[in-house]
Amino acid sequence: MGYSPRAFILHSDVLFKFGKMLKQAGFVFKVLIISTVLSWLIKSAGSSVAIPATATNALILVFVPTLIVAIALGWRNYFYSRSQT
Repeated sequence: MGYSPRAFILHSDVLFKFGKMLKQAGFVFKVLIISTVLSWLIKSAGSSVAIPATATNALILVFVPTLIVAIALGWRNYFYSRSQT
């Protein structure tokens, strides 16, 4: 007894979704590992770096991540809009 065409399509769709799920799980695992290593580095090496507690350093610490994300999103938007024309 063989597969009907409809059963084969459903089976291949399930395999495609499973493969996509594995890719996403791999990405989440990579982010978890990188986050763990970064946290460990901050915990172990962070205490040896003497950064004075000033208002300027606090502002830098708050605004630099925001600026990095804004630049990355602007860069992405610029190249996305150029590829659409």
